[in-house]
Amino acid sequence: MNVSAMKRQSDVLFVKTSLELAALGRNSCAPNPPVGCIIVRDGRVIGRGYHRFAGQGHAEVNAIADAGGDIAGATVFVSLEPCAFVGRTPACAQTLIDAGAKRVVIGTEDPHPQVAGKGCQMLRDAGVNVRVLGLPEAEQMIAGFSSRILKGRPRVVLKSASSLDGAVALASGESQWITGPQARQVVQELRAQSDAVITGAGTVTADDPQLNVRDSRLLQGHLAQPLRVVLDSTLRASPDSQIFSDGTLVVHGLDAAARYSSPTRGDVEYMSLASGPRDLAGLLERLAERGCNDVLVEAGPKVLGSFLQSGGEAPLWDEWVCFIAPKTLGRDSMSLADIALAELAQAHAAKITDYTLIGDDLQLRLAPADRANAR
Repeated sequence: MNVSAMKRQSDVLFVKTSLELAALGRNSCAPNPPVGCIIVRDGRVIGRGYHRFAGQGHAEVNAIADAGGDIAGATVFVSLEPCAFVGRTPACAQTLIDAGAKRVVIGTEDPHPQVAGKGCQMLRDAGVNVRVLGLPEAEQMIAGFSSRILKGRPRVVLKSASSLDGAVALASGESQWITGPQARQVVQELRAQSDAVITGAGTVTADDPQLNVRDSRLLQGHLAQPLRVVLDSTLRASPDSQIFSDGTLVVHGLDAAARYSSPTRGDVEYMSLASGPRDLAGLLERLAERGCNDVLVEAGPKVLGSFLQSGGEAPLWDEWVCFIAPKTLGRDSMSLADIALAELAQAHAAKITDYTLIGDDLQLRLAPADRANAR
């Protein structure tokens, strides 16, 4: 291996380590993207940092502080291009210049139009050596942020749990629990990584879920509980349901002043859409305006079916995490998605991107077929 290849390999390893730091802030930093930073001088790590909360120190600033403020002549490894504009915090590119960084290695460029290469150029203009690796892992770390900035909607992950014969509940509505505890733990992690969780009035009525993060290990640190979003077009769900507490948004299609007939458990927020919750594109646009980067859909057959049929050539979902339990529920059961098709050619195709056993259950990760095939 030549010197250039060895240097690139070293750069990649350090940036991948910065991504591990970035992940520590993934559950708390929205609407900002998660970013991690490592500072190295003379072959020794002298500073580490990550972005915890919007409005507080960015990863580079926290890493400089961890290094005691002295990074002159050091190499900075950062998962995302340093910002180039002054917002609630100073521009990180200028901060690195002022601190005397000699070299900056970046996982991927920032898609935000106020940055988008400008941070790299600012560094280069100041004589700093800059290298952008374009790592897929770095792009994936900010996938939700990129979706909100470039598409005007959050990254949407669908979650389902079904039997081998594609059922999510018995005809009576009984559905707890189709999958095992290990699969439910993964769902807790999916919620923790999401800024909002969307469900429907049918699920609220049938299961009375909380849809929050309850795992004690995930509650440690800086977890921000996701916004719970209930799609209830005519406000038919019971106000006594557990989900109607602080941090819940109810989306309906009635007059803007419409409310449940009796008080809810906590202070809930209401959103009226002209076409009601069926306007998924409008809903996602509004959630993006609230700063939601990542949204999880945990709902019944009607809402899941709506998302699967949404968007035409540009589906309104990005990943489907599908748990399949090794059991059958028979013909008197509820199907996974409430979709009516006249012929097989109308089927909504998906591409399997990953599969693994989670306890006794099979976990599939899927992408819309057109996007998967385009990669």
